[in-house]
Amino acid sequence: MSSASLHPPADAQPPVRHPDAPAPGELLGAHYEHCFGCGPGQPHGLHLEARAGDGVSLTAEFTVQPAHQGAPGLAHGGVLATALDETLGSLNWLLRTIAVTGRLETDFVRPVPVGTVLHLEAEVTAVAGRKIYSRATGRVGGPEGPVAVRAEALFIEVKVDHFTDHGRPREIRAALSDPDQIRRSRAFEVNP
Repeated sequence: MSSASLHPPADAQPPVRHPDAPAPGELLGAHYEHCFGCGPGQPHGLHLEARAGDGVSLTAEFTVQPAHQGAPGLAHGGVLATALDETLGSLNWLLRTIAVTGRLETDFVRPVPVGTVLHLEAEVTAVAGRKIYSRATGRVGGPEGPVAVRAEALFIEVKVDHFTDHGRPREIRAALSDPDQIRRSRAFEVNP
């Protein structure tokens, strides 16, 4: 049972996919080179790959590596929560909104062994002002595999100033000077 803060208010609206959002099936790519969740520049990161789905939904996968274990041979719960957070945060790219995690509630249903591919599905369920409500499920081995983790989240829309005011200046300047406009805008989309 999730907390009341994860339930949209009565006047919440259904999510609307942005007309410039990636097409269903399109790989979203990393939002930032050094992101632990999706960035290729993190040697021990998740290297999570997300694909746009229909509406405001997506699928993602990552393979649990030895560096991701908590108990011997099993994924660390914090790593699994990170995978859910990264997947849920990537939904904001389909809305073309910069947002940060406000609340994340995770249910751990079954252990996830090292070497396992975790298949994640996520969707935005409602929008109310700056609040974006979403949920995700992670399954072992593929889209029909047994459920291992679930999450509900509340993301809060922010301006880019949120990152420029609180991030390290060197990394902020590097992201803002990226000539690729899409990578530049995506660098500021997930983390609080």
